[in-house]
Amino acid sequence: MPKIAYIEHKFKASTKEMIEQANSIIAEYQAQGLVLTLRQLYYQFVSRDLLKNTVKEYKRLGGAINDGRMAGLIDWDAIEDRTRNLVGNSHWSEPQSIIYTAANSYEIDKWADQDTRVEVWVEKEALAGVFENACQPLDIPIFACRGYVSQSEMWGAAMRLRKYERAGQNCVILHFGDHDPSGIDMTRDIKDRLHIFGCNRTEIRRMALNFDQIEEYSPPPNPAKQTDSRFEAYQVQFGDESWELDALNPTTLRDLIQDGVFTYRDVDKWEEAVRKEELEKKQLETVAERWEEVVEHLEVT
Repeated sequence: MPKIAYIEHKFKASTKEMIEQANSIIAEYQAQGLVLTLRQLYYQFVSRDLLKNTVKEYKRLGGAINDGRMAGLIDWDAIEDRTRNLVGNSHWSEPQSIIYTAANSYEIDKWADQDTRVEVWVEKEALAGVFENACQPLDIPIFACRGYVSQSEMWGAAMRLRKYERAGQNCVILHFGDHDPSGIDMTRDIKDRLHIFGCNRTEIRRMALNFDQIEEYSPPPNPAKQTDSRFEAYQVQFGDESWELDALNPTTLRDLIQDGVFTYRDVDKWEEAVRKEELEKKQLETVAERWEEVVEHLEVT
C-alpha cells in the first residue's frame, strides 16, 4: 500500500491524532477488502464520537486527510473518489493472454433459471464501490440512480425487467436510499413509474435506510431540508431530522444486500449454475494452457 510523501508538513498534535485515528479505521476496512470514500470515513468518525456532525468538522477531516496523504502518512489507495474515473481500452501482450483473461473473468448468468430476478438500486453513485463489492459475488447487477432516476434510464430499466417478466420470472428491486424527504419518496417514484411502463410483476423493496435501522444502528442525524417540497409530510411522520445512507457501516450494507438476495435465491439452482460455470471456465483454462497446440492446429488446417 503506497504511502508516498510529496511535501513536508508540520502537524498539530490534534491533527496527528486525527490521522492516526483515520489510519486505524482504514485498516479495519482494508482487512475486509473495502475502500472508503472521504464521506464514509467521516461518518465513522462521527459514529465513534471522534467528531461532531457538522460541516466544519467534515472540512477539517478532509483537510487532515489531504495533508496526511501529501506528507506520506496515509495510504494513497485508502480513500477513493468513486465519481471520477479514467476510462480506456484494454490491452494484451499476446493472444494467449486474452484467453487467460477470458477464463478468469468467464461467468454465466447464474440467475437465468431462477424464479426471481434481483437487482440492487442505490441512490448515490458515491456508494457504488461498496455495493459492487457486495453484489459481484452474488451475480447481482447494481444501478446507481443518482437521485431520482431519469426518464430515459427508467424506461430502459422497464424494458429490461419486462423482458425477464415475459420469460416467466418475477423481478425484485432492492432499493437503498437516504432517509430524508426525497430519499423516502424515491422508492415510491420507482414503483409508480415502472408500473406506468408496464412492469406488473416487479416488486420494489426498500432495504435501507429505514427508521427501524436508524433506531438500531444510530447513524448521526442531519437537519432535514425544509425547502424540500416533501418536508411537511416527512416532518409529520419522522420529525426534523434526516439520515444519510453513507453513515451505515459498509459491512452492514453488505449484510442487508445479502439478506435481501438470499430471500429470493433458490440454492439448488444456484449451486448447479456454479458447477456449470466452473466446468466451462476450466475448458477455457485448458485452451489457454495449450495455446501453442491450438495455433499449430490452426496453421495446419
